Amino acid sequence: MLTLIKNIKELVQVETGQPKLRAMGKEMAQLETIKNAYLAVEDGKIKAFGPMQELGAAPIYPDREVDATGRMVFPSFCDSHTHLVYAGSREIEYCDKIRGLSYEEIARRGGGILNSAKRVQEASEQELYDDARQRLEQMIALGSGAVEIKSGYGMTVEAEMKMLRVIRRLKETSPLVIKSTLLGAHGVPMEYRGRQNEFVDMVIDKMIPQAAAEGLADFIDVFCDQGFFTVEETDRMLEAGAKYGLRPKIHANELAYSGGIQCAVRHNALSCDHLEYTGDAEIEALLGSETMPTVLPGAAFFLNMVHAPVRKMIDAGLGVAMASDCNPGSSPSPNMQLILSMACVNYRMLPEEAINAVTLNSAYAMGVSREVGTIAVGKSANFFITKPIPSYEYMPYAYGENKVERAFLAGQEQ
Repeated sequence: MLTLIKNIKELVQVETGQPKLRAMGKEMAQLETIKNAYLAVEDGKIKAFGPMQELGAAPIYPDREVDATGRMVFPSFCDSHTHLVYAGSREIEYCDKIRGLSYEEIARRGGGILNSAKRVQEASEQELYDDARQRLEQMIALGSGAVEIKSGYGMTVEAEMKMLRVIRRLKETSPLVIKSTLLGAHGVPMEYRGRQNEFVDMVIDKMIPQAAAEGLADFIDVFCDQGFFTVEETDRMLEAGAKYGLRPKIHANELAYSGGIQCAVRHNALSCDHLEYTGDAEIEALLGSETMPTVLPGAAFFLNMVHAPVRKMIDAGLGVAMASDCNPGSSPSPNMQLILSMACVNYRMLPEEAINAVTLNSAYAMGVSREVGTIAVGKSANFFITKPIPSYEYMPYAYGENKVERAFLAGQEQ
């Protein structure tokens, strides 16, 4: 089936030449668009696009036409860091934070990740699937078309595999592009306190082999930070994952200068995420690497943390991705439009840089930038049509309202 989207006010984030895998440094401020455009989609892929005046010279005979007069078309957002499979909310801890308790203090009392772990262990796979599927539907309505989902709220072999099986089922039943990450080392269970090395051994000897044997994970992740896992422990777990073909993605430097960024680069991690504590040494380590720095504005906002030095990172020549970190404890929102706004307001990114951060670069950070993240011939037809808006700068400007009118994934309207 051939679908033609015509009279597009402006087609945003197009690639007319050889598609790029990521945008780096000054490239992040470059955003190619076509005004008064058309977009042709066939068999789930982008077949052609260009100015409307060229459509008559090479006519397309569609099975379906969509008139986008006054509206813009963007590639779907790619949310490269979420914890979307979880059970229940944690608003009581939210109140604890307001009263002044720190992230580490709540964790030491058995809250935080341990709270979610208890709930996940008690929930059925069906309950976890139903809840996560609702969140995915919300993401689609807000413009997302690809998502990476981590485990990490299981903390036992059985519960981690349960989460990963839920993610596999979401892959099979959802129209989004979904990647799965084993985050066995998200925190240390209470019963392993004082015996953290034994928990690390369990992740290496049991969790990783079972996830690999069942084909449940695309990536492996470790929370390498102050109060969680050391660089040495992270080294061991990432090396174990590599033996099973699991490429690393690391939680790093959210709470301190932990060495996690340098660890990510050493292991050729696809991304290192959070990065509130990033200095000259960390930027130097990232330069020239294949690791995508990924900032999570929602978590920094919700926890009232320092902001990662994004402006300094881009000016040094790095690319930056941004993701929602949707989770029940520190970023309970899957809204990538809000992340786009935070990128501009809190991190002083230009709208063009922010759009690259939530599309092309976030696609790279989950290993799918050859498939999605821009409007390019041959890529999956994941895009959304906006409501009537004056310019692409309006997307981050008008925070708090949903600018998406219609969403298409693999060419099908959702």
